[in-house]
Amino acid sequence: MKRDVKFGDLKLGERRFADKPSDAAPAAGASFRQRAWLPGTPGQVAGVLAMLVVGIVLALTLNAYHAFVLASVALLAIVGCGLNVLIGLGGMMSFGHVGFYALGAYTVAMLTTGAGWNFWLAWPAGVAVAALAGGLLAVPALRVRGPYLAMVTIAFAFIVEHGIVEMRELTGGQNGIMGIAAPAFGGLEGERAVAILALLAAVAATWVCALLARGTWGAAIRAVRDSETAAESLGIDPLRVKAAAFVFSAALAGLAGGLFAPLSGFVTPHSFNFPLSILFVLVVMIGGAGSIAGPLIGAVIVGLLPEWLASLEEFRLLFFGALLLVVLLVAPGGAVGLLQGLSRRMRLADAHPAASAQPVPTVPDMPDMPAGEAIAVRERQPLRASGLAMVFGGLRAASGISLTVQPGVLTSLIGPNGAGKSTVINMLTGFYRPTEGEIAVGSAACGGQPAFRFARAGVARTYQTSLLFGSLTVLDNVTLAMTGGRLGGFLGSARYAAPAARERAARLLAFCGYRGDLATPAAGLAHVDRRLVEIARALATDPDILLLDEPAAGLSREDKGRLAELLTRVARAGIGVLVVEHDMPLVMGISDRIVVIDAGKPLAEGTPAEIRDDPAVRRAYLGEGEGVPALATAGGARHAGAELLGIGALSAGYGAAPVLQRVDIQVRQGELVALLGANGAGKSTLMRALAGLHRPVQGGMHLDGVALEDLNAEQVVRQGLILVPEGRQVFPELSVLDNIRLGAFRCPAGTEARLEAMLDRFPRLRERAHQRAGLLSGGEQQMLAIARGLMAQPRVLLLDEPSLGLAPKVIEDLFAVLDRLRGEALTILLVDQMASLALALADRAYVLEGGKVVAQGTAADIAGDSALAKAYLGGH
Repeated sequence: MKRDVKFGDLKLGERRFADKPSDAAPAAGASFRQRAWLPGTPGQVAGVLAMLVVGIVLALTLNAYHAFVLASVALLAIVGCGLNVLIGLGGMMSFGHVGFYALGAYTVAMLTTGAGWNFWLAWPAGVAVAALAGGLLAVPALRVRGPYLAMVTIAFAFIVEHGIVEMRELTGGQNGIMGIAAPAFGGLEGERAVAILALLAAVAATWVCALLARGTWGAAIRAVRDSETAAESLGIDPLRVKAAAFVFSAALAGLAGGLFAPLSGFVTPHSFNFPLSILFVLVVMIGGAGSIAGPLIGAVIVGLLPEWLASLEEFRLLFFGALLLVVLLVAPGGAVGLLQGLSRRMRLADAHPAASAQPVPTVPDMPDMPAGEAIAVRERQPLRASGLAMVFGGLRAASGISLTVQPGVLTSLIGPNGAGKSTVINMLTGFYRPTEGEIAVGSAACGGQPAFRFARAGVARTYQTSLLFGSLTVLDNVTLAMTGGRLGGFLGSARYAAPAARERAARLLAFCGYRGDLATPAAGLAHVDRRLVEIARALATDPDILLLDEPAAGLSREDKGRLAELLTRVARAGIGVLVVEHDMPLVMGISDRIVVIDAGKPLAEGTPAEIRDDPAVRRAYLGEGEGVPALATAGGARHAGAELLGIGALSAGYGAAPVLQRVDIQVRQGELVALLGANGAGKSTLMRALAGLHRPVQGGMHLDGVALEDLNAEQVVRQGLILVPEGRQVFPELSVLDNIRLGAFRCPAGTEARLEAMLDRFPRLRERAHQRAGLLSGGEQQMLAIARGLMAQPRVLLLDEPSLGLAPKVIEDLFAVLDRLRGEALTILLVDQMASLALALADRAYVLEGGKVVAQGTAADIAGDSALAKAYLGGH
């Protein structure tokens, strides 16, 4: 297979996965042992060695000044290699590496001139000081991200520079340290000796970085960059991985700084100013971040460009800035990326048509593979949770949750929207620390530990939205998971690239049903393949318990059937499986046990048949038996006008199987129409499609004869179709009044009069008129969201889950408001989880299941239709 480590315009570690892994394993193992130390193909290594020979010849033949320039380019390359690990592999930006460079230089200068040390002892000491400073900085700095990390490193660079100035007894202050002797090397002295030493160090740094990039730690660094959350769920400690990358990068900067001191013969604080840090970053960006050869090419450009523009020295940074802009616009991958693109186009132009038919490494066809060939047969431990509670500020998201997931048993965790399912699964995997309660895997208590400790204890998981490592290949995703977070030696690759590990990874992928290319980057996978690879990656950790968060979301009916079979096979292989899922037919069909929670509290537990008939469960999902608030207009016969909003044969999706399939809905003037269905039925997708927030769609939508399917969200609003979205989505930093006024953007005339009318309609908002919206309660925020929508003078108001997460008394007040709006003949399309309340208010209703309309009629007809219960609870 092809590993995603670039060297110039080629890729390192090019391999092919055998079609028959068991037959190829011995030969592959021998090849792996022979080439574990070799970071590229023989041709690539020969090219680098040739460059080294040319550099040494130049250092021996050029004058002293040009030898100095050559050495400076090599030093830039060394620092660039370290920064490339940080920026290219780790995605962390540092503008403070001049500080580590200065520490290495000053350590060598002080030890050789003041303490009488030999250079060959002082140089490693400078590297050690820089690495130690990198470790001390990494611990606090890596807890922040993005621009905040860059700001911390900038501050570090200024601290080092000004610290050198103030520590006069050691550093000489502004005057610096003079008379630093150059080491003798190979019979040479002065600039030539340092130049050859710098060239050797640059090649060695490149070699080491290539070994790191192709090894286990390199894969872990890229994984943490792509998704810290997913990396933790594999047992990888993101902070440790990022700190190791930071320390390594700082050590290389110190290595280069230790050579700079004897090269220049003196060091002063102004030798290490902030613009030099900018140049270090430019080396990586111009050369090509993430490519092994990038720092070498970038160092040549950045190091030699000032010599070519010697007469324009004062404009140096201006030229570099312009060059960087050109690179980012024309070749975001830097010079290496540009060369790769040109090479690829040339190969395609010269390629014979038959060349495209070359076989690609795919998963061997292993139909109906026995689970024992992919999943280890061993005794596994149960997951037990007792009395779990989770409090966010004043909100109690979960309380009194107790459950047990036994090995070999498939358990489902279900509940209405806002029930706390995601909170529970995050507690069970260590991403939330429970406020109360205990969690244990077997006899080992895990409560309060970080997520990567849960993973190492035997708890694996998948996510609602697949979190694959997009920069790694399919096979690399799975083999990295097999390390369980135990990455081995810093430059090693045995745990990750050994043929035995890759053979087992391929078998896991085959067991999970993946049949695609092993070498394709995971970022380019189709939705269903992402699900399968993510499950295979979780199984690669050899867990006791597998937790899956909405694994069927976005899958077609056929793919859901295959998923159900896979999860059943996983459970029968002895692994305890806990599924959080909204697809009730799937849940009822695969579960051995079902746990139901509502409003963060346990509601019921039992077999699928027991849960389906449980009155408390039906009440939670359908509102059966709940006291319906007295509604002034509900139930009264009303004369509906002509069709105002029409939806015909509407289909929409998210790149996989369609979420909506040929949906037909009519809303007449003055009607309140309820749209009902279980989570995942497609209700919110329909609302987003109507509001212009989801495109493309197939089929037709119109508002009073005006086609909507080709309009964007702003154009839809101008037609008078206004969405009050799920989750309220008020502007938290703005005041209540400003939030309401923003709703009048469509029709600003009479804003203040309408504002007063909204405050009269919602008296609680008047009391909090000048308060920040983010400080309101959930019910108050929902009232604010509706007021903001009404300010737009809607012709049709779309309400998406207005009662979600609200207390019963608040829901009663909210539905009273909706009842008054119904009495004013406002046309409303309502989506709400409280089916009985929605039906008590609605004139007509539609029931969605699996993206299709399965029932429609008057509210009374739908309330008595068995299709409603089936849509929410599955069954027949």
